[in-house]
Amino acid sequence: MEWHITDAQSLSIIDSEIGEHAFSPSEYEIVRRVIYATADFEYKSLIRFSDQALQAGAAALAARSTIVVDVPMVQVGIVPTIQTTFANPVYCSMEALTRPQRNKARVSWGMETLARRYPEGIFVVGQAQTALTALVELIEAEEIKPALVIGTPAGFIGVDVAVDRLKDSLIPHIRIEGRKGSAVVAAAIVNGLIELAWQAYGQEGRTLS
Repeated sequence: MEWHITDAQSLSIIDSEIGEHAFSPSEYEIVRRVIYATADFEYKSLIRFSDQALQAGAAALAARSTIVVDVPMVQVGIVPTIQTTFANPVYCSMEALTRPQRNKARVSWGMETLARRYPEGIFVVGQAQTALTALVELIEAEEIKPALVIGTPAGFIGVDVAVDRLKDSLIPHIRIEGRKGSAVVAAAIVNGLIELAWQAYGQEGRTLS
């Protein structure tokens, strides 16, 4: 992201208002990006990072792993940043060519199709809870082993179950607790991670903490 003076001023306000926290410097950079994108400080208490999530995600980005997203809004939100850094391929499950499935939503079936095609990719579910459920089911069946899963879908029915299943998996992940979430949140997380990874891998010997 190209920062302007107003961006810096906004981030300064966030820093002054966010108060005490237990995030590592890299985790905090992700959190403040989300707050900046949403103007919602509640995300400070909703974002969860699994062990080694940022390290695993950064390594996968540097290895040019494929990124699979659930909806076009996430794809549009991250492509400019990824194109000017690691240039990983980005695919959207809504646009995946699949045979129609009577009992499955297009986004979830597309996610299944792409997950089987790129089983060790980076997966970003910003909106569709059904896509996250489909992804978790493949993880539990040990059909795929993603490098990182980012799960931020909003919803009232089934979201908490899908997020809990993601939490219980051994897959590195970043998730949102509760009903909140959106494609905007997902894109903010991905863009923050891309820039952290670009800084880390662009400087010899530097690691995320």
